[in-house]
Amino acid sequence: MKVLLDACVPRPLRKFLPDDSVQTAQEMGWGQLKNGALLREAEIQFEAFITTDQNLKYQQKVVGRKLAILVLPTNDWPTIRSKGGEIATTVATLKAGDFVELNWVNP
Repeated sequence: MKVLLDACVPRPLRKFLPDDSVQTAQEMGWGQLKNGALLREAEIQFEAFITTDQNLKYQQKVVGRKLAILVLPTNDWPTIRSKGGEIATTVATLKAGDFVELNWVNP
């Protein structure tokens, strides 16, 4: 799966997605794009978008897009690292148009 990591997502997350093609918004030259423009660009080249922007669902149309969207509850790397397996499993099940928010209690 082609996955785009939002600017707020720690880059080391990609090591938990070895079977996926993972790029960051910065690597794509999209670091300055706002959410609407970023999602439009991402839909052209990617199948999934991972973000930690909890407000995305209030600011953008998130359901029914060509792009699957996964929202992580934090950008704290130790927490994300501890949930890497869960994130990878979730990414593997994403389909076009999905909007999934993960919720964790602090470990």
